[in-house]
Amino acid sequence: MADLPVTLEFSGGAELLFDKIKKHQIKLPLEDNKQWKIKDLLPWIRDNLLKERPELFLQGHSVRPGILVLINDADWELMGELEYQIESNDKIVFISTLHGG
Repeated sequence: MADLPVTLEFSGGAELLFDKIKKHQIKLPLEDNKQWKIKDLLPWIRDNLLKERPELFLQGHSVRPGILVLINDADWELMGELEYQIESNDKIVFISTLHGG
């Protein structure tokens, strides 16, 4: 069984929810020819990487408003958002544009 290597980056304050670790090299398990999409990745991030306050990262089945998502340096809105099919060695960046005061 192969794995799907992906780089995740969190910045703009989002890294504070992930033990202040900005860059994560992960391997998503490929089982039964499963195709990973962003909508599958978000719960995986919540269950495997997120350390605190999931409500500051996720809202419903997506990222909360104010978190910019880039896939290989392109806005995820151009890539199909939750339906984007993750490919080997993709770089997915989550940037919080919300700053508390």
